[in-house]
This record gives sequence, C-alpha cells and structure tokens, in this order.
Amino acid sequence: MAELTTPRAGDLLRVGPEASVQFIRPILFRVIRVLDDWTRTSYDGWIWLEGYQLDSRGDAVARRAIFVIKAGLRAAPAPVVVGQPRRRSASSRRATA
Repeated sequence: MAELTTPRAGDLLRVGPEASVQFIRPILFRVIRVLDDWTRTSYDGWIWLEGYQLDSRGDAVARRAIFVIKAGLRAAPAPVVVGQPRRRSASSRRATA
C-alpha cells in the first residue's frame, strides 16, 4: 500500500502501528477532516484526523479523532462486501413514506 502525503476528506486509510503505537491492531479509518487547529501545535510530522472507524463491511462503528504520524498512514482498498446489502427496517420505511 502506498504512503500518503496529506489525507483528505473521504480518504480510506489503514491505520496501524506504523502510524501510532496505540494501533497495534490496524483499523480502517474514513477521514472527515484534518484538524488543522490541533495539528499546528503538535509535533513535526504528526497530525490530528477526525473520521470514522469502519468495520470489515465498511460500516462506521465509531467517530474518532486520532493523533498519528503522517508517514505511517497507508491508503486502504475499499472493503469487499459479500452477501445481501443491508435493508432498512419496516419502521424506518414507514416514517419516510
């Protein structure tokens, strides 16, 4: 996987121990934004990112702000979903009708 320069909104990242020791188990992370106000006051080469941690299906499971070294971030391929797409529940269909 290729090293990124600066992440942008919508980027899908693999965040592992190369990016920060807190990610011993790598996570998939969809970037919302770079927190520039926080990044200006941090260590050189480190950045704050806001985004969503994704599960293996590509569904958001948590919104997070993470502090990582830019050189350790890797672009991630989109998750492969096998099986039926999720269906909306009957109650949510009625609410929109």
